[in-house]
Formats: sequence, C-alpha cells, structure tokens
Amino acid sequence: MKTSLNNTIRIEKYLRGQLNPRDRFLFEAQLLMNQGLRMDLLAQKKVYTLLKMYHRKKQKEELGEVHRQLFSNPEKKHFQQHIFQLFNPKQK
Repeated sequence: MKTSLNNTIRIEKYLRGQLNPRDRFLFEAQLLMNQGLRMDLLAQKKVYTLLKMYHRKKQKEELGEVHRQLFSNPEKKHFQQHIFQLFNPKQK
C-alpha cells in the first residue's frame, strides 16, 4: 500500500512538472523498466482527462442555468439590453 501511495505521489509530481531534473530523469528511467509504473502513469493521466471532461460539462450546465435565469426573466430586461448593446453597439 505504501509503495502504491508513493508511486501515486511521484506520478502526480511528474505530471505537474514538480520533480527536479535529477528525480525526473530517474523517474523516466523507472518508467522504461517498470511496466506497472507505466500503467499507473497512464491510468492517472486517464483519470485527469475524465475529471477535466466532467468538470467542463458541469460548468457548462451551470453557465447554461445562469444564462437561462438572466435572459428569461422579464425583471432583468435592462440588464439584457445592456449586454446586447455590448455585443452590438449599433443597436439601441
């Protein structure tokens, strides 16, 4: 368990560019010799990609809800007109 946690921490630092040149070189050498470490690295990269996609989707949903609230509420008419003028200054 401890080795796995240590590998995860080292992979994290490697992916974030936080290893000094010597440690990065040693880690990359270990990657060449250790298929399990390579698989852990690939798995961690995959997790980061999935998390990024998930958060992007959630942000898009939240922004869509904010947009819906701002542009469908008649009480926000002045705000709506102001925003439209910012993107189309000819329209008044």
